[in-house]
Amino acid sequence: MRRTHRIVVFPGDGIGPEIVDAALEVMRELEEHPGGFRLELEFHRAGAALYRETGAAILPDGLEAFRRAGCALKGPVGLPEVRGPDGTEAGLLGGILRGGFDLFANVRPIALLPGVPCPLAGHRPGGIDYVIVRENTEGLYLSRGLGLVTRQAAADTLLLTAAGCERISRFAFKTALSRPAGAPADGKRRVTLVEKSNVLRSFAFFRRIFLEVASEFPEIEADCLYVDAAAAALVSRPQHFQVIVTENLFGDILSDLGAATVGGLGFCAAANIGEAAAYFEPIHGSAPSIAGRGLANPLSQIRAGALLLDYLGEKQAATALELAVRRACAEGKLRFTPEGRVEGGAQAAAAAVRQALRAA
Repeated sequence: MRRTHRIVVFPGDGIGPEIVDAALEVMRELEEHPGGFRLELEFHRAGAALYRETGAAILPDGLEAFRRAGCALKGPVGLPEVRGPDGTEAGLLGGILRGGFDLFANVRPIALLPGVPCPLAGHRPGGIDYVIVRENTEGLYLSRGLGLVTRQAAADTLLLTAAGCERISRFAFKTALSRPAGAPADGKRRVTLVEKSNVLRSFAFFRRIFLEVASEFPEIEADCLYVDAAAAALVSRPQHFQVIVTENLFGDILSDLGAATVGGLGFCAAANIGEAAAYFEPIHGSAPSIAGRGLANPLSQIRAGALLLDYLGEKQAATALELAVRRACAEGKLRFTPEGRVEGGAQAAAAAVRQALRAA
């Protein structure tokens, strides 16, 4: 009897529906394998287009469906022209889902795939392979919608709690233990805290708690790096890193920088994980300017599907999917433009990955 997993699907805005369709097409291929699983899908609208129509980024039935299922595949959301009264972009889900369901860990793997051009000279597949663990519910983004604004000034508050710093640090060390290999440069299991403790007391606070947690994991090397130095190091020596843990805003910025070193945002997926629920998505936006033009790279969304399957305990299927992506890239079945787009678009990429799955 096949295992059944209930999944909520939020197709999103812009290129979201087409890359979500591509990911589901590949995941359905995995359902056909003997002794496998079945995904029971429930679709709900969410995002900026819905906000423009209703004033809400997600409706109560969508929230309740996610609460019941505890797991979702989400496409990118947001449209540049859809703004709230305060001038910030409206129709986003991060504050609603991450904060509302306490999805405290944002996990963003950064890896150079075979066959994908690397803008950094001298790096080959396997040479860039680390995970950014971004604290998802505190930091500067906790001020979302709450900042103080007058005609002369504006202020947003960065808040870090002991409990939040401790649990994200421990999550990062456990992530380092779970990965099959250490840092590409030397094979060491290493967790690097990225902070700014030389300037801000909040980050000195984070650093102290991080080092306290590190003492529980003597088999893992712990180091600390200021965020400006980390930005440079991700370009000059990315092979040094295995797991990076950091505050919300810093993680958001550095993961995009890391993605640029491995071909672009279209290759990178993210998991948002809490104690009782999780959702999985690309790290990029909805790119409405290329929606429907057969240009979107769906690998971020397909690889988000692999992270979802791993979370559900379908580790064999998750590994098979990730290997199929790598095989399709290595064999030239997927061809990329300098901007990181896929020739033939989302459906061509899905077909290539499905073919690689069948050939395994």
